[in-house]
Amino acid sequence: MRWQIEHAKASGSHGPIQTPPRDHSFPRKASDFEAFHAGREFALHDLLGAHPCRRDGEAGTSFAVWAPRARAVSVVGSFNEWDGEAHPMSPVGDAGVWDCFVPDVGPGDLYKFRVRSGTDHGGDGPGLTVDKADPLGRAAEVRPGTASRVVPTGPYDWTDAAWVESRRQRGVPEAPISIYEVHPGSWRRNADGSWLGYRALARELLPYAADLGFTHIELLPVMEHPYDGSWGYQTVGYFALTARYGPPEDFAYFVDEAHRLGLGVVLDWVPGHFGPDLHGLRTFDGAPLYEMGEESRAVHPDWGTLAFDFSRPEVVSFLLSSARYWVEHYHVDGLRVDAVASMLHLDYSRRDGEWEPNEEGGRENLAAIAFLKSLSEMIHDRFPGVLLFAEESSAWPRVTAPVAEGGLGFDFKWNMGWMNDTLGVLASPPERRPRLHRHLTFSLHYAYKERHLLPLSHDEVVHLKRSLLDKMPGTDEEKFAGLRLLLGYMWTHPGAKLLFMGGEIGERKEWNEDGALDWRLLDDPAHGGIRRWVRALNRLYAEEPALHALDHAPEGFEWLDVHDAERSVLSYVRWRPEWEGAVIVVANFSATAWPDYRVALPEGGSYRVLLDSGDPEFGGGGRTRLPEAAEEVDYLKRPAALTLDLPPLGFLALQRRATRSAGRPG
Repeated sequence: MRWQIEHAKASGSHGPIQTPPRDHSFPRKASDFEAFHAGREFALHDLLGAHPCRRDGEAGTSFAVWAPRARAVSVVGSFNEWDGEAHPMSPVGDAGVWDCFVPDVGPGDLYKFRVRSGTDHGGDGPGLTVDKADPLGRAAEVRPGTASRVVPTGPYDWTDAAWVESRRQRGVPEAPISIYEVHPGSWRRNADGSWLGYRALARELLPYAADLGFTHIELLPVMEHPYDGSWGYQTVGYFALTARYGPPEDFAYFVDEAHRLGLGVVLDWVPGHFGPDLHGLRTFDGAPLYEMGEESRAVHPDWGTLAFDFSRPEVVSFLLSSARYWVEHYHVDGLRVDAVASMLHLDYSRRDGEWEPNEEGGRENLAAIAFLKSLSEMIHDRFPGVLLFAEESSAWPRVTAPVAEGGLGFDFKWNMGWMNDTLGVLASPPERRPRLHRHLTFSLHYAYKERHLLPLSHDEVVHLKRSLLDKMPGTDEEKFAGLRLLLGYMWTHPGAKLLFMGGEIGERKEWNEDGALDWRLLDDPAHGGIRRWVRALNRLYAEEPALHALDHAPEGFEWLDVHDAERSVLSYVRWRPEWEGAVIVVANFSATAWPDYRVALPEGGSYRVLLDSGDPEFGGGGRTRLPEAAEEVDYLKRPAALTLDLPPLGFLALQRRATRSAGRPG
């Protein structure tokens, strides 16, 4: 009961008290694993793995691992000189699970499971013996070491009860969401080139992001992975926090501190495919267990990783438990699910003959679809307010529709089409943009079919794609103006926002995970101006209901002039729910100034500038002056117009000074 009370206080829950973890002072029974074998176990980490406990009055650690086709399994580690004969494990009935208790083993000790396969299971060969990291291990040694580490399993002393409770009340469609995406190892480094730890990141990264007005931090995968260059996407430990940046309690401190500063924490999570390293999940008991049975189907053609077998109920239980673990154990506020398209389509990146249709003759991975729906239902039922983001690059329908309505149940889908189209236009020479004008506007044809997030992510600034600033053509002055224009367009376009680290300072180089951002750039006023621009955009986005309250409803956006391709200018209005205080946006994608440019308006009156990318504060060449009042004239079927000198690559956000009590104009 004491654990229940402490955990309820820590989680801020006012609902049913969660089930306490299993008492590991007794051996496991086959009946404990019925839900696991049915694909309905959401807390596998309380059944398998390493758990410090007492048995028969003796302190030690209970170990358990699923290896149904193994001939024998033993625990080896720093406590027994890695001797495979010292601590053999016993099978738990017919559950396919092996169990043992090792006295005098506790937090800090390293261990693996020595798995000896049988002679009739294929895989890596008859009678092969391999030392495997614990699939349910909660920590590991720093690479190149590959052993798991025993850690305490009790709850952290959380101080974020108010945050977690308030999270339950937030409405997804209405709340502003602006995410700062970060690779923890290369945001900033110590003077000697070593990584910042989780506590140092809490001291330096979190106040920085909060000051810039972001609502969330998103971390590239912090689950354990052997290869730095995979950025965490070749995951091996689905329950193990990477040891690169410190122990689990330090990461809990990071999340707790983020919540104290008003920042949510989103983790990148990779349930579609896993690292091919032999010490990990690959052919775990001598044959494919977590992955597809045939190597041609298991190996992902793009990444060389192995695809999970979602048709196996135990794999579903494993992954659902992983998602729950990160949300429940570390209080994270969301999961970004990587490469969803590769999970949904059996023929993803495969040619004819390299994939097999499903039982209905189609290309859909029916088991993966069922898994994603179960994931959405489990997270939303158990953790109200926690968000799920889908990196889904195909035209799969209803990604963000509720499961009960035939959807996948995600809260947001990454809008890859907007990203590709917008960057394609802004990376092109301005003289070509009139022919590309429709690429800037096409996203509004499908903007409201899903709840979208607009991503300028790590993938767009690596592998010879160049930094955001360097993508912009022209002189240095034009590059900075183009970047301010890009960011202004994103922050006023319907959809949540995501910006990868470095974009906010105008990083000149491509991202390199082996280094850090070039913080010396901020000595240059132009780079400091970009950072002030991002801060101003975040502030306006949060403070102006017109820019977020109807973000996912078509009535929140209206074009004022979508057809001025010749001059590469767009103008549009973002409406508030009460129709008063609308925000007018004018964006010149041309490198040419347009004197006496007339902007159609939904109503007359006097207007003020909310944001001007030409403001010297942001590194611009001068503010745009507005006339004292709009003309009361019929222009483009609007009742008023504003004439101004529109600067090259200029971005303006305007608002009427006085409001009326009437409804929506026009």
